[in-house]
Amino acid sequence: MRIPFALATALLAASPALSQPIPCGGPFSSFVEAIKAEAIARGYPPATVARFFAPVRQDPKVIRADRAQGIFQMNFIDFSRRLISRYRLEMGRKYARQYDRLFTRIEREYGISRGVLLAFWALETDFGQVQGEYNTLNALMTLSHDCRRPELFRPQVFAALELFTRGDFDPTTTKGAWAGEIGMVQMLPEDILRNGVDGDGDGHVSLKTSVPDALMSGAAMLRSLGWRANEPWLQEIVVPPGLNWGETGLGQTKTVAEWARLGVRAREGRLGEADLPAAVILPMGRKGPAFLAYPNFNVYFEWNKSFVYVTSAAYFATRLEGAPIYRAGNPDPALTDEEMKLLQRKLAARGHDVGGIDGILGRRTRDAVRSEQIRLGLPADSWPTRELLERL
Repeated sequence: MRIPFALATALLAASPALSQPIPCGGPFSSFVEAIKAEAIARGYPPATVARFFAPVRQDPKVIRADRAQGIFQMNFIDFSRRLISRYRLEMGRKYARQYDRLFTRIEREYGISRGVLLAFWALETDFGQVQGEYNTLNALMTLSHDCRRPELFRPQVFAALELFTRGDFDPTTTKGAWAGEIGMVQMLPEDILRNGVDGDGDGHVSLKTSVPDALMSGAAMLRSLGWRANEPWLQEIVVPPGLNWGETGLGQTKTVAEWARLGVRAREGRLGEADLPAAVILPMGRKGPAFLAYPNFNVYFEWNKSFVYVTSAAYFATRLEGAPIYRAGNPDPALTDEEMKLLQRKLAARGHDVGGIDGILGRRTRDAVRSEQIRLGLPADSWPTRELLERL
C-alpha cells in the first residue's frame, strides 16, 4: 500500500492549525481525550464527537506494519514482470469493456485515459478484491499517537470525522489499509473530502463498494495533482547507440521534436506532440528498456515515491491500452544489496545525497550515479555497474 507523502504534507499545510499542539506518545486514552477536545473546539457537536470516538482502540499491528514497510529493492524488469501478471492484464481488459461508458465519461470530463485508472485499480486493490482489513479510525488514531509521523496522520482523523457527519464513514466498520487509505483506489480521508465524486448519483461517495465513485474520485484526485488532460504519460522508445547518455534521466528534458532529431523514435506508433517536454528514462541503463516520460509521468510520484514502482505502474497502463511487452535488452547485471549499500556509502563519501544507505536504487542514488559516471568518463545512463563500484 502506498502513502502519498507529498500529497499528505500539502494537505496538512492547508488544514486548520491546532490551537495547542497535542503531544504524541503517552497514555493512549489521554491522547484520545485531547483529540476529542480539539474536535469540539473545531465546532463539532460534543455528542457527534463522542459517538465517533467511542469505539476507537490503539492497534499495535498498525505500528508493526509501519515499521516494516520497505521501498522496492527489485530491479525494474524483475519487479514489473511480477507486478503485471496475466490475471491483471486479462481482468483489466475485461473491466475496460464492462465499464466502457464510465471510462468514456471520465476521459471526456477529466482527460485521463482508462489504462491509467485501470492500472491503479489493479495495483492498489486487485480491482477492489483486496482493500485492507485494518479499522481505519484505529489506524489513523494509532499513527497520530505514534511519535514517528503524527503530523501526517492527525489531519486525516478530522477529515474522517467530517466524512462521518456526512454519512460516508463508519468508525466501527470502515476498513482499509494500515495507513488509513480507503476503497478501491486507496484514498486517504482528506483525499476523499477534496476529490470524492458521487459517480453513481446515490448521494454518497462510496469508494469501497461503488466502481463509478471510486474511479471518478481517482480521476479527480489525479487532476488535482496536476495531470494534464489528454496527454501521454509514458512510451517505449528505441534510442540510437550514439545518444549522449548524460542527457537522459528525469529532469533532463527536451521537446519531443528535439529528441526525434537526436534519433529517438517510438517503438510503435508515433511520438507525442512535437512541443511536449519529455525525458528519456533508462530504468536499467542503456542496454535495457527505454522509455520517453512525459509531464504526466511525474504525477505518479505523488502517488508513490519508488522509481521502480512508478515506472512499472505507468508502463502497465500502456499495456492495458495495447502496448507490446517491452524489449528487455541485455542490461549489465544488477548490484547485490550489499554492493548497492557499498556504492551508496562511496557516493555519500563524495558528497552526494543518496537519501540513506538502504540498498535501494532510488531517484537520488540514480542522480549520484549519473554524476559520477560523467566524472569518470563512463556512459552516464544512471545504471550502477560493478565497473563503477570498482572505479569509485
